[in-house]
Formats: sequence, C-alpha cells, structure tokens
Amino acid sequence: MTGDCSSFIGFGNVIAGLLGIAALLLPVTVPAAEDAAPDILFIVVDDLNDWNSLLDPNSLIQTPNLERLAQRGMLFTQAYCASPACNPSRAATMTGLRPSTTGVYGNKSDWRRAVPNRKTIMQQFMAAGYDVRGAGKIFHHHYDGAFHDPDSFHDFQAMRRQRYPATKLNGAPNYGSRNTDWGKWPLLESDAIDFHTADYCVKALRDPVGDQPLFLACGIYKPHSPFFAPAFYHEAYRDLELPIRKSDDWDDLPAGATELMRNKKWFWEGMMEVEQNHVGSYRDFIRAYAACVSFADAQIGRVLDALDASPRRDNTIIVLWSDHGFHLGEKDHIEKFALWEKSTHIPFLIAVPGVTQPGSRCDRPVDMTAVYPTLLELAGLSADGSCDGASLVPLLRDPMAAWNRPAVMTYLRGNHAVRSDRWRYIRYADGSEELYDHEVDPNEWNNLAGDRQYADVIASHRQWLPKADAKQVPNLKKPVSPVETSQ
Repeated sequence: MTGDCSSFIGFGNVIAGLLGIAALLLPVTVPAAEDAAPDILFIVVDDLNDWNSLLDPNSLIQTPNLERLAQRGMLFTQAYCASPACNPSRAATMTGLRPSTTGVYGNKSDWRRAVPNRKTIMQQFMAAGYDVRGAGKIFHHHYDGAFHDPDSFHDFQAMRRQRYPATKLNGAPNYGSRNTDWGKWPLLESDAIDFHTADYCVKALRDPVGDQPLFLACGIYKPHSPFFAPAFYHEAYRDLELPIRKSDDWDDLPAGATELMRNKKWFWEGMMEVEQNHVGSYRDFIRAYAACVSFADAQIGRVLDALDASPRRDNTIIVLWSDHGFHLGEKDHIEKFALWEKSTHIPFLIAVPGVTQPGSRCDRPVDMTAVYPTLLELAGLSADGSCDGASLVPLLRDPMAAWNRPAVMTYLRGNHAVRSDRWRYIRYADGSEELYDHEVDPNEWNNLAGDRQYADVIASHRQWLPKADAKQVPNLKKPVSPVETSQ
C-alpha cells in the first residue's frame, strides 16, 4: 500500500466490496432454540492494553481465557477505544456517541448531564424486555460510584472498594497516591475486587430470574492500578522483559503533544527516581501489571465456565472490550491519557452463534462507538440513527467485507487521532500534528507529519476528524456524602 491520498485506507479491494454487498443482502439471524431472544454477556476490562498473548503471539503475558473466547467468535485485531480515559470511553461506548458529540471529555465530566435523555445500551435492552443485570466497573468508578447509572440496570452489584496493605508494597511512600503501588496482594484471591464481581456474574448465569432474556454486564477492574494481584499470578513473570523504548522519543513531538502530556510526565519521571533508589522497581512494576492481566483473565475464565454450564450458552452473544490501552514506559509515558497506539489499541472480541465463524479474525480498524449499533442489530432491535458509529454486522459475517471508515479517538477537547489500517494521524487542539507509518514503524518512533511527501496522506485522514467539538460538559461534583459501595 502506498502513501498517496487515493490509497491511504486500503479497506478492501473490489472483490471484498462485492462480497460485502452480497452479505448485506442477507438477513441477520441468530439461531436460537424456539426462536428465543439471544442473551448478551457484555464484558468490559479496565486498562487492558495489547501486550498479551491474544493480540501478540510473542508476548509472555498469557491470556488463555481471552484466547479461548476468540476461538468461539471474532477477534478484531485493530480495535480502538473512543477515548483513552475511563469515563469518556465508557460513556461513548455505552451511548454510541463520541466525546466530540456529547462534550464528555474527561474523567470528571458529568456524562449523564451531557445526555440526560439518551438511552444507554442497557436501557435499549430493558425496553426490549430484557432482564438487565451487572456488577463491577461498568461506568466510571470515581466518587464511590457517583458516575454509575442506576436506571440502566434492574439489579447491580457495585464494585468493591479497593483495600490496601498497611504500607505501600513498592517501598516508595512519596511516589503518587496509595493507588500508585504494586505487588502481591491480597493474600486470598477471594478478597480481590474482581473475584467478587465474577461471583455475581457466575450466579446470574447459573440462576437466571424468570424467563426473560438476560443482558449481563461484567466489569473487570484489573489490570487497573494499584497493580495488586495474589502471589500465584506473579510467578510466571519473574523473567519478563521491559517494554521497548527509544531514548529520544519525544524529540520530534509537536507542541500540541508536549502540552497535552505536560501534566502526565510525573508518572514516568517519578518511576525513574524510584528506580534509582530501589533497583528493580520498574521491572517489578511491569511484572505486577502482567500478574494483574493474568488475574483478570482468570476471572473472565470463571464467567465463561459458568456460561458454558448454562443451557443458553449456544444462544448467548458475547462482547468483550477494554476501555483503553495503557503505556508501561513506551514513549516515556505511563498510564493512558494519550492519543498514541499503546494508549488506544485494545482487545475486542465478539462471538455470535450462527453469525461469527469460530476463531475468525478481522483486521479492519474499528472503534468502540460501533458496539451500540452492532448489539441493536444483532438482537433484532430497532436501529438508532443518531449513533456516531456503524454496525459491525457486515464484518462479523465476512471479515473481508468492504469497510470505508477508520477508527477515530478523542482525548480532551480538540485532540483527535485517526487510525487506518496502515497509518496513525493525530491532530491536536493547536493544529499541530503527528503521522506514523505502522507498516515500518509499529512503535511510533518517527513522526512524519513534517515531511511534505505525506501531505496527501494527512489530508485524506484529516477528512475523518469530527466536524465540530462540543463544548465541554461541566464536571460532576463530588457528593458531600459519598454513596456507600459494597464492602
């Protein structure tokens, strides 16, 4: 594929287009016993990036249950969050509306105030007669669950509060908050947040209430910080290598990037200070993240086991996604809150009995605004014409079907990224830009935006930027008396 305007997307050739058109002419059917409506198992994982065996066969971070799920449906290898921050990502996915449409840009944005009358995915299924249940982190968890939307569930078990050891395990009491910690904790796996969440979901699958179809939302918190996981999950990662870095990676970044990341530098710079005083701390941090990934994968496995023991396992649509990626030192950055590949590329799986081929893969770039319209179509519910994303059903039928759009990501107002199958283009609020050619530069080390030979590539990606950026919605005020969550 070349870098001219006419070929930048490369979303399929003429044959693929004809196959896609043919597929669209066929009705969507989800075979079910006695024509029962399909159940939905909706799994969202926090801070899970692409460094795992699901997306990277060379990775030592093993995710056997994610791979097991991939074997029963479709893996989207180029899936991206709508925003690399918890609240705007989840709000966009749950409403089908981009941050640039709603003004929900930050982790404190009052998303429900921005769209008071918008039905969430769960509310769409409630209106269709589903029993909608959930547990864990579905909406943003700050302020003890104040961002949660109770009207989106018939029954919901709040995420347990984080419990901490008496002192920080990393030996760095002045580095960040109590959440800026990592190590072997808790002693018992059953005391962990996600074990509690998985327990609820296992019971919901094992003992359904009534005869209604079930929509079950399972919110897995790890590998979100603090990077705590029981000791067992750390054992496999004693020899885990550090992420690949480039020492002068920031030298070619534009002003917009350095301004956006200015308040985020403390995490990486602080890690290097901790490393000087505690040899091996950075490596231990990486190992702890890997342990959290394995722990999260194990809890997902428990939920899948319960589904497989259910009589409706063959009539259940499964969707699994991460709210965003996560840097572990790449580009001298730790955390999300950036528009680069590592902070936006995510695991995304859909299994639909009778539609997806087991073990199939789709390499088209997609973002999470597609989840809302896709689930509506798969369940036979009325389409919502206001969605910013497009249904993925044509790709679920045929991963080579014509697909004429890239993935689009937003972080804070006016900052956007466009990811096609080959290129990542970023435009910041001040107009400065980045361009990376993933065909030769998967680590995004060489910013090509200043090279005039790529002007057509930039122009063709620029057309996908949001046409307007909604005014930022006010932040949700911290409740005077925080809502008590389950202990």
